[in-house]
Amino acid sequence: MADVDPYPPFQEYAHPERLVSAPWLSARLGIKGLRVIEVDEDSLLYDIGHIPTATRINFRTELLSPLTRDFIDGKEFTALMRDKGINADDTIVLYGDKSNWWAAYALWVFTLFGHKDVRLLDGGRNAWMAEERDTSFMVPDFPVSEYPEVSRDDSVLRAFVDQVRESEGALVDTRSPEEFAGEATEHDPNGDSAYGTTMRHGHIPGAINLEWDRSNYPNSCFRSAEELKVNYGMLEPESATILYSHVGAQAAHTWFVLTHLLGFTKTQVYDGSWSEWGNMVKMPIER
Repeated sequence: MADVDPYPPFQEYAHPERLVSAPWLSARLGIKGLRVIEVDEDSLLYDIGHIPTATRINFRTELLSPLTRDFIDGKEFTALMRDKGINADDTIVLYGDKSNWWAAYALWVFTLFGHKDVRLLDGGRNAWMAEERDTSFMVPDFPVSEYPEVSRDDSVLRAFVDQVRESEGALVDTRSPEEFAGEATEHDPNGDSAYGTTMRHGHIPGAINLEWDRSNYPNSCFRSAEELKVNYGMLEPESATILYSHVGAQAAHTWFVLTHLLGFTKTQVYDGSWSEWGNMVKMPIER
């Protein structure tokens, strides 16, 4: 396990060990036991330059099941980790485009499978490139690992549609105000027309709209702890909170903020999100 980034602003967060800065990572690239993984919405970005030593994981083709609307199972996750040369005691640093949307989603999935030390690069790919730090075209080749067989635990951090319908806690829609209001957008996180992925537009009854990007500065880095407390002040840290977006990526980003930066203890992601709710027969919506 790698040391914790001592960057002073991080120490104000509930779990500073879950975040690393670009200078911290740059100084440690290549050390044994530290693995850097890029997870993008646009998986082709990796090919035009990535953080040296970084491995790519394609969320859609490698973390999602090809046969069900679900993630890969424990056996498949174990095989993926072994193939990528990742060990159970490795410190994993995830980063990506879109202010770490999909990297945060991947971090949430890694957490479901119980990987102990998985962190996010503050600012993601955007910040690294903006600072003109070193990049590489080399695809690293790691020997196959002996990652132990694991199983996925959905019971604590994941919510399903029946739980959403029965929940008496806070329900948070992390999409844009336009999507929340029921306006079909030109594109969605899958890169398709919003009309092509959901039959109806609006939000789940009772949900409040807290757009995911209220947690970030324009440079994609996270806002200070004090600013985050203000921006999410309408939520109770000890109360049940369910987050959703279009397919789950933005919701997972907000889950990271609430759980690891603000110390919320009962936050779940409804990854079925609007792509499921908006297509279900007889499911109520609001606009």
